[in-house]
Amino acid sequence: MIKHPRYPIYIPSKGRYGRSETARMFDKYETPYRVVVEPQEVDNYAKALGKDKLVVLPENDQGLVYARNFCKQHSIDEGHERHWQFDDDIRMMGRMYKRERIQCNSSIAISAVEDFIERYENVGLCAFNHIGFLGPQQAVPPFYLNTRCYTCFCMWNKLPNTWRYRYNEDTDMSLQVIAAGYCTIMFNAFFMQTCDTNYGGKESKVEGGQQAVYADDGRLKMSRDLERQWPGVVTTERKFGRPQHKIKSNWTKFDTQLIRKKTIDFDAMEKIDELGMKMMTVQEIKHDDVKRILKEYEQEHG
Repeated sequence: MIKHPRYPIYIPSKGRYGRSETARMFDKYETPYRVVVEPQEVDNYAKALGKDKLVVLPENDQGLVYARNFCKQHSIDEGHERHWQFDDDIRMMGRMYKRERIQCNSSIAISAVEDFIERYENVGLCAFNHIGFLGPQQAVPPFYLNTRCYTCFCMWNKLPNTWRYRYNEDTDMSLQVIAAGYCTIMFNAFFMQTCDTNYGGKESKVEGGQQAVYADDGRLKMSRDLERQWPGVVTTERKFGRPQHKIKSNWTKFDTQLIRKKTIDFDAMEKIDELGMKMMTVQEIKHDDVKRILKEYEQEHG
């Protein structure tokens, strides 16, 4: 039986009622979610997704930070300890399995991360890494500790921190959480893929969302703004042919360690819980390494 997430999932969205890729992915795997929309777009989103899947913001055109803070407060008002926020352009979630990137049920990926963070006292923020940073046959740790969380993340509602500023709100929040003495976690064991990624020779872009923020000299403004907010921690440089912020020592100076909950018996956790995951073929397999892994899996599990 597939395990579903324990914490509410919010998808802040604007102008993408015709194609909310994240909602489409969640529907495929019956992952519960709600799309957070502006009053002026309720009818359009209701036609596309159904009114029961919507949470309506109090005001129009207040920006993403406004929507993010609303999501946090909405989940607190409902009595939740944590909540998820997903960007609306996520096409797939996956699992790293024997150094290969395998598509995965979104409910399982989210539940696995929830199970992990609940073993510790001080996880303030966590997220899934992007497939673009996880090459095939690349050896990566299950997660990176104390780094930037972005795109789809789980926040501990106990934190007093709020989302701030128009630019780089995710990096700013990650720094706020670490500065407050808590940990952030970027997971590699499970990952996500957005629609603006060239993957498998196909490129897909979704209009709407925050694209206007990046127009013209938007990226330079974003980086400079973050640099002013975190002097001595953030600098601006050129990377991939465009302005990009850089965190001092590439985040490695942040060394807060995870604190285990005393109520968890870690010694009794030797058996791996697959949370209902089973490997199966859903489309033609073209890569020999993936074919080999599937064959080995079938031999091991009958």
